[in-house]
Amino acid sequence: MPRLPQLTPDTANDEQRALLVETERQLGRVPNLYAALANGPAALDGYLALRNALTRGVLTARQREQLALVVASDNSCTYCVSAHTFRGKRMGFTDEQLAATRRGEDADPHTAAILRVARAVQADHGDVKDAVLADARAAGVTDAELAEIVAHVALNTLSNYFNHLAQPELDFPEAS
Repeated sequence: MPRLPQLTPDTANDEQRALLVETERQLGRVPNLYAALANGPAALDGYLALRNALTRGVLTARQREQLALVVASDNSCTYCVSAHTFRGKRMGFTDEQLAATRRGEDADPHTAAILRVARAVQADHGDVKDAVLADARAAGVTDAELAEIVAHVALNTLSNYFNHLAQPELDFPEAS
């Protein structure tokens, strides 16, 4: 049972309603995570702004989805693992690719390095070891990508931690 209300345009105030409309514009619908995050309009507004900015970055849509999935997996967020597994399947990922992503692996060495950096950022609280960084650079990970990896870890950790707190109703098929 959700710990925070999942707002709708009918239950939201004007500021919350505007954010729910913006969420629907960006995503095509309002997932329950966002409906609950709207309880704190500043939190949802900041989340949407960072999410929107990162869609214009150097990481591909596929890499961004993989980052969201690996972060959710490492943070044990059932809601986000389910949501990003669903999205990943819609993007054409196979079950094997999704499982590998959750382990921080990918057949492409460059993408694998991106996932390793993300996991290192999480595991070491941002204190990424020189060897991890050297390996990433050897795989072609750029400075711009490194900056965006940290931003994606932050964005997705925000949604994962909020889900742990709010416990919104799962509105995606549950991933195993």
